[in-house]
Amino acid sequence: MLENRISSQDYYSSSSNDSLNQQEYPKPKAVMLKSLMIPGWGQIENKQTWKVPIIYGLFAGIGYYTITLNNDYKDYKAAYYNSFPDNDDMRFGPTPEYLQGVNANQLQSNRNSLRNQRDFMFVVMGLAYGLNVIDAYVFAHMRSFDVSDDLSANAVLHPTMIENRSPGISLKINLQNRN
Repeated sequence: MLENRISSQDYYSSSSNDSLNQQEYPKPKAVMLKSLMIPGWGQIENKQTWKVPIIYGLFAGIGYYTITLNNDYKDYKAAYYNSFPDNDDMRFGPTPEYLQGVNANQLQSNRNSLRNQRDFMFVVMGLAYGLNVIDAYVFAHMRSFDVSDDLSANAVLHPTMIENRSPGISLKINLQNRN
């Protein structure tokens, strides 16, 4: 009973001229909220399941790169801190072998660069998440539009007078069914 009430609230009907060709489409707001809760759920509701592996692949790639940058940042932070003779407590861990003997200015520059890149990847992750939501929302709106093969367009181009009695060109496009 509750499932029927929930599912009937998340869908709306769209019908063509004849009552036999009636379809149900998900409500865009419901799709957007589902995609906000779990990335890819909106695409599944829109029957675009092929996009879900792309979304999770994007998240996995960004996540892996962020973790790699963070690990490199920690190495450079430890090496920079340990490069000063008065810091012998190894607060950030030991200096990695590949960074021993590197100039302190280079360590500081690379540490700052890696931190900035890592922080930017958090922004990229947020943008990817937002793109997932926007894609689901927009497609839910566009899903009910008729894009079948029986559509045609007539374009009429003719000269006209526009404001200030200047010559111009008018373009008129009529969309109609071929039936």
